[in-house]
Amino acid sequence: MSDLITTQLVTLDAQLGATKEEVIRSLAANVAAAGRSTSADGLSADVLEREAKAATGLPGGIAIPHCRSTHMTTGSLAFARLRPAVDFGDKEGPADLVFLIAAAEGEGQAHLKLLSKLARALVRKDFVASLRAAQTEQEVVDLVDGVINPPARTAPAAAAAATGAAAAGAAVAAGSATVPAAATEVPAAGPRRLVAVTACPTGIAHTYMAADSLEQAAKEMGYDLQVETQGSSSFTPLPQEYIDSADAVIFATDVGVRDRDRFAGKPGTESGVKAGISDPRGLITKALAAADDPRGHRIAGGGGGEKSAGDTGNLNWGKRIQQALMTGVSYMIPFVAAGGLLIALGFLLGGYQIALGTTAKDILANNSLSNLPAGGLMTYLGVVLFTIGASAFGFLVPALSGYIAYALAGRPGIAPGFVGGAIAVALNAGFIGGLVTGLVAGLVAMWIGSYKAPRWLAGLMPVVIIPLLTTLVTGLLMYLLLGRPLAALMTALQNWLTGMSSGGAIVLGIILGLMMCFDLGGPVNKSAYLFATAGLSSGTTASLMIMAAVMATGMVPPLAMALATTVRPKLFTEPELENGRAAWLLGASFISEGAIPFAAADPLRVIPSMMAGGALTGALSMAFHVTLRAPHGGIFVFFAINPIWGFLVALVAGMVLSAMIVIVLKSMTRRSAVETDAAVPVTA
Repeated sequence: MSDLITTQLVTLDAQLGATKEEVIRSLAANVAAAGRSTSADGLSADVLEREAKAATGLPGGIAIPHCRSTHMTTGSLAFARLRPAVDFGDKEGPADLVFLIAAAEGEGQAHLKLLSKLARALVRKDFVASLRAAQTEQEVVDLVDGVINPPARTAPAAAAAATGAAAAGAAVAAGSATVPAAATEVPAAGPRRLVAVTACPTGIAHTYMAADSLEQAAKEMGYDLQVETQGSSSFTPLPQEYIDSADAVIFATDVGVRDRDRFAGKPGTESGVKAGISDPRGLITKALAAADDPRGHRIAGGGGGEKSAGDTGNLNWGKRIQQALMTGVSYMIPFVAAGGLLIALGFLLGGYQIALGTTAKDILANNSLSNLPAGGLMTYLGVVLFTIGASAFGFLVPALSGYIAYALAGRPGIAPGFVGGAIAVALNAGFIGGLVTGLVAGLVAMWIGSYKAPRWLAGLMPVVIIPLLTTLVTGLLMYLLLGRPLAALMTALQNWLTGMSSGGAIVLGIILGLMMCFDLGGPVNKSAYLFATAGLSSGTTASLMIMAAVMATGMVPPLAMALATTVRPKLFTEPELENGRAAWLLGASFISEGAIPFAAADPLRVIPSMMAGGALTGALSMAFHVTLRAPHGGIFVFFAINPIWGFLVALVAGMVLSAMIVIVLKSMTRRSAVETDAAVPVTA
């Protein structure tokens, strides 16, 4: 028997809550009670984070919330048959059969393959009917074990299964195969042939369910279809010969397709992964229609294909651009962190005067280890570190621009985006120019990539044609149209920061504190961080004050929750107490995400409390004129903070305020619950 599910993880005909969030938390608690998760709250937070990307409700009253989680000790399945059914986001109606599929982070391939087998079985009507008819928890366990570990076939049955296409179709219906061995050869002439790619963000459930749905629909329609599942358990690329011989391509994915260039120029269709489960026949029909239409949709290489609103999963244009901006910021941060910390270390060793004028350049040009400058070895090493850090900072805007374009258009957008970012720096347009050039390069590359190129040209599109034309368009727009206005805007912003009055600085500190503590590492938090780090390279006092306020306020949430769990441990669960102990180090290191488990479990009380403390810290940091020359590191870059006492006073004040508010709110909730229980009349 598989160790993925036990009777302890099965709940039959129960009401676990009125919302999917309540059901998920109940199932996560069952997993933790069975000793398979170190934190029910942490697991439910990871599942809900995955749920926020795309709902997991499916046609037929099924829901499969799932995730990979650091809070799991081993891959597990928790099952509930709900009475009444609960809405999990499927348009056809609520779900009464819910499987919570949780894989441990870094788990071996064996467990992941078992999890994917279950997901494939959920598209079989007989299996779903058996789950609804099961009378005991053990029956459910046996049913699941039957599809995860099917009995070995006898030799005659195995021989019969290899005799022809009919047996291959039966294997697909049983959920045991995706790509038959014959896929390694180009098939002979016969039915129309298609290839498909399925992928979801987690790569455990929807990926394989979509694959089986497409395969079954193609078999019923009389077509030959092979699927490449880009999931967690395995990734076996389809042979290029098979792709080349296919009539059409189907992408049913919620994430980027790996090695997309293999499919460049082929006719086909693109959709979210759920469409592969709910409407496989529609996707097949649409893909073949594109093949029959000379002007039909063609797959662009390098991830640069333009998709219609219906082909982008659940993402509208606003969401896609937001994700692109966040991608650019996330790829930029390593340049900021490495460069900023090296600059701070250079100041520590060589003094702040090494940044003045041409001092650093002169020292490196005229001195070496054998001919040390005035100040000795420490000054020389400080200059070297400062110069390396400054070089890393030079890539900040180009990296931001390049990876925004990459998020929108794939590989063809990288070169135009980097070039646009470099032009923005040359024109003094700063990080605002980098944002604009990234968006321009990405959108132009997408537009050019949507051109239905002939087959002989399709291979050159992502590596030559798209980067060349996009770089030309982006450069011309910056030099001829956008450069001067963006530079003027950047200059006005810098002048405003430099000329801020003390009152204006305090208001800005409050705003930055609220932003840093609102979503704890999310888009709003990252926007405030980008605002601070983008101005850090200028070295002005106002920019250094903003950096200090942002880092101090970002440290408040984890430290406040660590303090609250220490002062009033009875108000928190055991997993929350464990998270609180870890939050001391996370907060001291400027890792705001250390407070996420608390915010996910109790957002209405925790998030406002954190924002109040962050606002106080930001205001005090600005009032004390605290400056910071490093973009990360928390209290461990104390040498780059001035005055350190002002930073600590502001940080402690916000931390204490947030902790007090959390304690008061949680205490009031507990007291209200006790008073409600006491008010219930007792009858004889």
